[in-house]
Amino acid sequence: MNRQLTLDLPLRESRGREDFFVSPANALALAALDDWQGWPAGKAVLAGPAGCGKTHLAHIWAAATGARIVAASALAHADLPSLARTAVAVEDAERIGGRPEAENALFHLHNMMAAAGLPLLITAAGPPRDWGLRLPDLASRMQAATLIRLDPPDDPLLHAVLAKQFADRQVVIPAGLIEWLVPRMTRSFAAARDLVTALDARSLEEGTPITRQMAADWLEGDSLFPDLD
Repeated sequence: MNRQLTLDLPLRESRGREDFFVSPANALALAALDDWQGWPAGKAVLAGPAGCGKTHLAHIWAAATGARIVAASALAHADLPSLARTAVAVEDAERIGGRPEAENALFHLHNMMAAAGLPLLITAAGPPRDWGLRLPDLASRMQAATLIRLDPPDDPLLHAVLAKQFADRQVVIPAGLIEWLVPRMTRSFAAARDLVTALDARSLEEGTPITRQMAADWLEGDSLFPDLD
């Protein structure tokens, strides 16, 4: 069989509010972000598993508030006084647990934002108690933030996530494939991401369109798929 070169092209992800699918699994989180002016002390933690839409929601919030978005792991080398001149969204805070420089940077950024009366949104895979923070003052301040949780995906949301990921990759799929996949796949955003990545990779490698059989092979652990770990 002829094979095509698989190109590692960047995805064209759409992160506007009009691209965000609202379902019972995320409606409360979106409403809490819309009510950012009512957050006690002007800070909130948005917690949920990988691929659940935290980054998309952070971009929606940033567009509404004029916030800058920064990775928590980059804070140790950031210009904090400059950063603290506007609202700020800090992503993936769980990655800095046990890293003194990064923890100190988030602590100082938090205090600067509070002194300036500017809102601070922090995203993470779980609540602050699970981040492994070693700086007590930072831990106490994070635990005092409003906690906004994203629930596991329901059927409509999982359907929308799959459709968006295929669309972001500009991949054409057969009619009815998503409806067939949703009740059969692992119910997580990470599984949806891995499934779309694998199907796209196999389609490119073999030079053939995605089919239901390809999807069935993935669900059964077909060894032809690339290792996504």
